[in-house]
Amino acid sequence: MQKKLVIVCLLNFLVAALMGLALRFSFVDAIGINYRFLTHAHSHVAMLGWVYLMLYVCIVHYFVPEKKAIYNRLFWFTQFAVIGMMLSFPFQGYGAVSITFSTLHILCSYYFVYLIWKHHNTKSKVTTLLLRASLLLMLLSTLGVWCLGPAVGLLGKASAFYQIAIQHFLHFQFNGWFLCAVIAIFFHLLNIKDSPLFRRFFKLLVISTILTLAMPVQWFAPHLALIIINALGVVLQVFAIFYFFKLITSQIKDFHNSSSKLLVYSLKFAIFCLVVKSILQVVSIIPEFAEDLYLHRNFVIGFIHLLMLGVITGFLFAFILKNNLITFNKISSLGVYSFLIGFVLTETILLIQGIKFYFGSGLLSNYYLVLFLSSILLPLGVSLILLNTIKHKTHASQTTKTT
Repeated sequence: MQKKLVIVCLLNFLVAALMGLALRFSFVDAIGINYRFLTHAHSHVAMLGWVYLMLYVCIVHYFVPEKKAIYNRLFWFTQFAVIGMMLSFPFQGYGAVSITFSTLHILCSYYFVYLIWKHHNTKSKVTTLLLRASLLLMLLSTLGVWCLGPAVGLLGKASAFYQIAIQHFLHFQFNGWFLCAVIAIFFHLLNIKDSPLFRRFFKLLVISTILTLAMPVQWFAPHLALIIINALGVVLQVFAIFYFFKLITSQIKDFHNSSSKLLVYSLKFAIFCLVVKSILQVVSIIPEFAEDLYLHRNFVIGFIHLLMLGVITGFLFAFILKNNLITFNKISSLGVYSFLIGFVLTETILLIQGIKFYFGSGLLSNYYLVLFLSSILLPLGVSLILLNTIKHKTHASQTTKTT
């Protein structure tokens, strides 16, 4: 895994984390930047600069034995698009410049899918199926983006069509492309073999991902059928999680014995967050709660962060640690633990305040200040991990063989 590319991904993550911190501070005092514009910048840099590019690096590292120069060139071209979004979104929101760079990123992702589909080489049916599913779900997610223009032109930004298009993109990015990709890499590291058990897990994972799109659609086009479809998807997802644990139980013990404690904790944390995510989706089956969920932004933000920072980032940190890209010392430990503690604190505060809003009992004492102070631990943790990675003199240069 190329160290310089991982450093770029971590730098993007740090910028996104600092933007998130500024958003939290804006409720404490004025920051002089449009909140909505900065929110767009924060989400795009976090998703496309950190998660997307880090998955790019991992997928090329693990699944492309012959490293062609095109992958490096495409990485830097995609990073150029990220920088463009990073600099334009805070000042114009969705404008000509930011939309141009966003479109460029999507076109880069299409070319990436083409290259990986053509060049990936693994004898494992497990990783092949998961990798291809993640790429297809990424392509599927972008249909939502292409619908935004017609939605605005025909019905306007306040229309259900426009909002559903956004939710379509986010759902298949988070629950589809991102989640399937990290599971593909995780199963590759565990050397999970093809079996009827895996096939059941894979089918349930994909089907439940498609069906649970009904939940965000229901927010803007309420219908009993959508609640039923989401409930079916959640039930299938619970079975998928059950099969997930059956698949990894035997292999993960050996993996833990040969890995550092920091790596093991990151993996356990990611898996724990995956379970919590599934439990929360089970709660969403309750019709009264499902109908009101979108109205309480704390729940929505908390759930997005649970998936992005808890599950996806937890796995990505583990992959970085697995490749010996950092020195295992007090700085690396402090970095990882600061991030995880900051995540737990902010999620807890968001949850408690969301519950209070739901029952109409007002704000927590000094809510915005406490949330901001807790959020400082997130960019602090990323900074320490980044610093450790930059200072680390040697790292694993040998690609893990595909099996």
